[in-house]
Amino acid sequence: MPNRLANETSPYLLQHADNPVDWWPWSPEAFAEARERGVPVLLSVGYSSCHWCHVMAHESFEDELTAVYMNEHFVNIKVDREERPDVDAVYMEAVQAATGQGGWPMTVFLTPDAEPFYFGTYFPPEPRHGMPSFMQVLEGVRTAWVGRPEEVAEVAQRIVRDLTGRQLDYGKAGAPGPEELAQALLGLTREYDAVRGGFGGAPKFPPSMVLEFLLRHHARTGAEGALQMAADTCEAMARGGIYDQLGGGFARYSVDREWVVPHFEKMLYDNALLCRVYAHLWRATGSDLARRVALETADFMVRELRTAEGGFASALDADSEDPLTGKHVEGAFYAWTPAQLAEVLGEADGALAAAYFGVTDEGTFEHGTSVLQLPQDGPVVDAAVIAGIRERLFAAPAPRPAPGRDDKVVAAWNGLAIAALAECGAYFDRPDLVERATEAADLLVRVHFDAAAGRARLARTSKDGRVGGNAGVLEDYGDVAEGFLALASVTGEGVWLEFAGFLVDLVLDRFTAEDGSLYDTAHDAEQLIRRPQDPTDTAAPSGWTAAAGALLSYAAHTGSQAHRSAAERALGVVHALGPRVPRFIGHGLAVAEALADGPREVAVVGHPEDPALAVLHRTALLGTAPGAVVAVGLPRAADGSGGEFPLLAERTLVHDLPTAYVCRHFVCARPTTDPVELANQLGAVHP
Repeated sequence: MPNRLANETSPYLLQHADNPVDWWPWSPEAFAEARERGVPVLLSVGYSSCHWCHVMAHESFEDELTAVYMNEHFVNIKVDREERPDVDAVYMEAVQAATGQGGWPMTVFLTPDAEPFYFGTYFPPEPRHGMPSFMQVLEGVRTAWVGRPEEVAEVAQRIVRDLTGRQLDYGKAGAPGPEELAQALLGLTREYDAVRGGFGGAPKFPPSMVLEFLLRHHARTGAEGALQMAADTCEAMARGGIYDQLGGGFARYSVDREWVVPHFEKMLYDNALLCRVYAHLWRATGSDLARRVALETADFMVRELRTAEGGFASALDADSEDPLTGKHVEGAFYAWTPAQLAEVLGEADGALAAAYFGVTDEGTFEHGTSVLQLPQDGPVVDAAVIAGIRERLFAAPAPRPAPGRDDKVVAAWNGLAIAALAECGAYFDRPDLVERATEAADLLVRVHFDAAAGRARLARTSKDGRVGGNAGVLEDYGDVAEGFLALASVTGEGVWLEFAGFLVDLVLDRFTAEDGSLYDTAHDAEQLIRRPQDPTDTAAPSGWTAAAGALLSYAAHTGSQAHRSAAERALGVVHALGPRVPRFIGHGLAVAEALADGPREVAVVGHPEDPALAVLHRTALLGTAPGAVVAVGLPRAADGSGGEFPLLAERTLVHDLPTAYVCRHFVCARPTTDPVELANQLGAVHP
């Protein structure tokens, strides 16, 4: 019989709807039940594409005896961290403070007042590698709850005091300047892996936001070392197993330092961010590899993640069914043996593919299989031949069941995808990608927006066109605004600037403290034991830095000093953290580069039917000036008629030709009708 999760929209919660565990969703009723029964709460947090979440579910949550014990002695709450990042953030902070590490599934035991007193992540069904079994943990917590209630209460209260007593130094000295940005670059240089690319050791995550900072820093300063680190890291990832050499798109991270074996789940946010980075790398260098990877990643998102409603699903699972055993195995869809290649391609082409993609008899993964790569010392093969081999192999895995898909649409991650697809479409003459970006933006407006007076908000998620019940957090507002601003620059449709303004105004009204710092949840959101406030950029931009970027871009479009001042205050945290931990504030550093450069405001005016206007517009979009904003359309008269953007106000055409104005702080260089001169004003372009 299904439990209480059967009516939820989250695919992760629905995966547990038939567990024998009597799960509750996160709700006041669950805690009221724990209070009435006098039992603790077992909080389990995970997400749909999480490999170890699936493992623990099969081992423990589907086990009848374990479920009986859980149901008798606990109120069990299951949370999708992607739907409730605020709940995840608060308790993950407690887990990391207590254990020095974190991860998912996250297992936390709470009092009925939601105070944590015991923590962990994955627990095995029997003792293993120094870890207690999950049943031992349950029994130990039960024994402490019944036998030592005062001690449990004291521990819980101390943890809450420690969490709520933490004060964030957000950097009241103001936004970072050139000196701090140079110090951040120096810090990254010290951590850079000059042999393999990237930063740090294993596991190795794609440093998408740090790469964007490096590209912007090079564009502003000409620092060749910054560009080299970005280019070499992008090439290493594109050649590695972390990149799907057949279908495009990136896995979440590499388990090794060499980018060989990935953790196979594919997340929308990773692919949106990396798609944009590779497009910007092409814009800076003209790299054919960067162009190919950007387009393949964009096509992957559209082909594999686009939903029927026009949005983009959250992720593909790491696991899929092994056709030989029927079991769900990590990486089964992606790994190959030489014999499997030969079976699809024939002996000769199979041997060629094995050499080209680094598939060996010993294997680079598990059970003699290999993840496809592009080794530096591989054979040189005609591009048309490899394209044909790729097509045949990509079509061949049909007998292998594809990984499952988490179909929920997360507002923030769709905002990132909108920006990436819009820019790729503009750069590479792919209007279909701009159309897909516009359709996703339409879905967010149609389904996720609630503009009712007095309670305007953005919903966090939807599924199958049905809006979820959870309010958007700061990253949703920041990333969606960023996506709309990018779409406005590409399409010339001012309505997207208006929607972005609506969102950033809500950031100022509901997420901003008096001192200029930002909270992850709105002032009127559900009160947890601590109001989350995390400025660090991890796998995706933090809400804090995403909002700072959107505020700055909106100010550049409109001239609003209030929005610019708010962005500068928010960037104080980058001043504090950038020189010390640059790897964990990459997006903030990228936004600070835009501030240091202006950012530049570009107005391109002309008649829409004039082909020369399209040339100037594309040239403006291809400029490498960090964070530049672009407005295109008819001139805007003093009375507001004409063009849809404030930047177009009273701009005149030179000799009745489409004309571009490049400005900083609304002080403009000489207007030009020449694409070459415009390119020189904005940085190198590679058409």
